[in-house]
Amino acid sequence: MGAYILRRLLLMIPTLLGIMIVSFIIVQFAPGGPVEQVIAQISGQSISSTERITGSQQGDFAGQQTGQAKDSADVNATYRGARGLRPEILARIEKQFGFDKPPIERFFTMMWNYLRFDFGNSYFRDISVVDLIKEKLPVSITLGLWMTLLGYGVSIPLGIAKALRDGSRFDVWTSSIVIVGYALPGFLIAVLLIVLFAGGSFWNIFPLRGLVSENFASLPWYSQVLDYLWHITLPIIAMAVGGFATVTLLTKNSFLEEIRKQYVTTARAKGLNDRQVLYRHVFRNAMLLVIASFPAAFISAFFGGSLLIETIFSLDGLGLLGFQSVLNRDYSVVFATLYVFSLLGLVIGLVSDLMYMWIDPRIDFESREV
Repeated sequence: MGAYILRRLLLMIPTLLGIMIVSFIIVQFAPGGPVEQVIAQISGQSISSTERITGSQQGDFAGQQTGQAKDSADVNATYRGARGLRPEILARIEKQFGFDKPPIERFFTMMWNYLRFDFGNSYFRDISVVDLIKEKLPVSITLGLWMTLLGYGVSIPLGIAKALRDGSRFDVWTSSIVIVGYALPGFLIAVLLIVLFAGGSFWNIFPLRGLVSENFASLPWYSQVLDYLWHITLPIIAMAVGGFATVTLLTKNSFLEEIRKQYVTTARAKGLNDRQVLYRHVFRNAMLLVIASFPAAFISAFFGGSLLIETIFSLDGLGLLGFQSVLNRDYSVVFATLYVFSLLGLVIGLVSDLMYMWIDPRIDFESREV
């Protein structure tokens, strides 16, 4: 066990390093970096971004980035179309973002800081990256947790029912439904729900924006609970529909495998009815794989399907933060979140394997090649 854990931990180092190297190289070839974003803002040009430095901030930002380079009017006066800013001003902007150093030096400096969990500050927001992630984290945790609970709450009973009725019309129809739901993209389901239930073309039952209402703080506690559930209904359904298939079919196949084993035949020969056999013997054995997959399922729900759903329903979580950071070329946020999510994903993968071994001692990862 110890040797296996050590091998997995050591394997995380090149894996994480490879992810960061590939991402860093791709970014080097992406047009419109943070320096170009600032120059475009100072010069009054429009840029493709969801956030812009306001007119009142241009002078302050230019002063901070260029060593108090007079004022924004003077900076605009130095701009000569495509020729850009004066070289000394441009050099100061590049130095502020660290782009005055070679890419290799910037990468290793970044990784050294990340090893100490020093993620620095956002390029375009007056806040540290850690505080920014903490600010957005509750929304994403809410979506991931509710999606996982709803998915398991529906999929496990459905999978058991399908296993007990294997090959029946019920089994065929439910399989068709969950597979179609798995095939449909989450954003398409979200748009369909908005059209049907959020004032699109039919009913206006659920709200379209936000996690709570504007008067949430003034509501009594029971109304706050109802208001919260009212707002998350459509986003959770849109995210959860595609997740039913995996757990449902995993549960069904696990139960079918256990039902066909010899000990089930022996239990029935001793006079136990089907319910006793199912819940006394089959259930605890068949649920081992389903329970052990819970950490990976939660992380997948937490990181995987939230980007478009948060954008469509205007939920200010990590998915929307990542989307805006990419558009704004806020590389400090982009690389920090990528590093944290990749590291967390690798750790959860190890935890899932250890849970398999803890729940079912017959599983031996120690003897396999990592």
